[in-house]
Amino acid sequence: MKLARQLLLAVMVVLLVGCGTSSPPADTSTTSDETASAPASPAASPSDAEATPAAASAGQPTASETSDVPDKADPAALASLPAKVDFSPEDWPQYRGVRRDGASQETSLRGDWPEAGPPVLWRTSAGEGYSAPSVVGDRVYFNDYDEQRNVWMVRCLALDTGDEVWKYEVGKRIRPNHGITRSAPVVNGACVVSIDPKCELHCLNAATGAPLWRKHLPQEFGGQIPAWYNGQCPLLDGDKLVLAPGGRALLAAWNVASGELLWETPNSENWTLSHSSPTPVTLDGVAQYAYTTLQGLIGVDASTGALLWQFPWKFNTAVPTMPLPMDDGKFFLTSGYHARTVVCQVVREGDQFTAHEVTSLPPPTNGWNSEVHTPLYYRGFVWGVGKKQRGLWTCLSPDGEELWTSPRGTSFGMGGYALADGKFFVLEGTTGMLRILDAQVDEYRELAHFQLIEGGDVWAPPIISHGRLLIRDSHQLACLDLRGGEPLAATESDGETTAQNSPATR
Repeated sequence: MKLARQLLLAVMVVLLVGCGTSSPPADTSTTSDETASAPASPAASPSDAEATPAAASAGQPTASETSDVPDKADPAALASLPAKVDFSPEDWPQYRGVRRDGASQETSLRGDWPEAGPPVLWRTSAGEGYSAPSVVGDRVYFNDYDEQRNVWMVRCLALDTGDEVWKYEVGKRIRPNHGITRSAPVVNGACVVSIDPKCELHCLNAATGAPLWRKHLPQEFGGQIPAWYNGQCPLLDGDKLVLAPGGRALLAAWNVASGELLWETPNSENWTLSHSSPTPVTLDGVAQYAYTTLQGLIGVDASTGALLWQFPWKFNTAVPTMPLPMDDGKFFLTSGYHARTVVCQVVREGDQFTAHEVTSLPPPTNGWNSEVHTPLYYRGFVWGVGKKQRGLWTCLSPDGEELWTSPRGTSFGMGGYALADGKFFVLEGTTGMLRILDAQVDEYRELAHFQLIEGGDVWAPPIISHGRLLIRDSHQLACLDLRGGEPLAATESDGETTAQNSPATR
């Protein structure tokens, strides 16, 4: 019985670790049409013609309209792109924000809350999933899925009202299993890029949703669609789009607008793709990208893609979180289930980088690990929700020593969290309770708590952008007002109304 519960939990929890989420077992069933259209490669997935979506709104891209999308952008399409933007401190253009550290750069957020909590500006229904949104300017972008039509989508909403601006659709037959969408898109103002559950990259015009280019990574690089589908979130670094394609390449980079391949890192040791996501880091003056495979951590040169160093460390599941850079070339590596947490350090000797273990923690029954989310590094400490003791908020030293936790009666389960304005915004994963914690003290100090959302599996990481808090459960996305001054009235979105100055649900 215990084993059965563990196996069920394993299926439920493979999410949010690399980019926000991981995914359920890949749908390997085929029909005669799928078999005829699928390439001979063993890594191939069923054709995108596997679903016939209902007609979309006029002018919106549909699955049938995107079947002939090129793998590189047409010059005429590039010429029609809106201008890319210089991100403001309020933007959240990708998973874990501008700096990929889970922290908003906003200040002066509201501190005096009404009893009901932050006012709800709007909410909109969403298919089952845990994908986090991204925000640039006055637009919200997120991945969604329609189970009735077997259609995967990228949706663009107005930040102020929640009204849908455009929707891009592709037919994808996905086997539902505790959420379908898990990856956050990246946006630079000109284009938005997202990776679907079956590891296809889609680049769209950010203003209209029109497709620019599209790439099937397993076919191009000879990799496999991961167990539980894709859980990786692409990295946007200037004009470069960086991710782990699997197969012959550990990492690869493209020009984000044109789709031109800039470089790839050879996978000479056949290390395995995970649900982690790459993160930027500068070590001894050298800009690099770090990424956690199932066999360990790697670092590659950001300019050339050359492999600079590697740290072998085997994870027993596909769900290591993103590598967490700390000071002095140290990385905090953790994963779900019974994986052990380890701290490694990268040093430079002449022209060579090498990595070595600093310390490793006992198994989670006695040590600490993160079941779902990548921890935060702030004020020289590691912060996050640990698996041990059913999800206590924990402060650790850079070497993984547990310094203190939230009270035993305050458990966050698998809830997500973000840092803004000297405060931690932490969601309870089972109840939707938001707890705002003081991030400037060396103890657990709760400033406020509110019941904001009551749907199941509140596991998506919250984001804070332009004074708004965006949170979701498995079936809805809600936008709340964190700005100072008079709260705004709520608006209607998709036929649903949220009462003025009320919590998301009562």
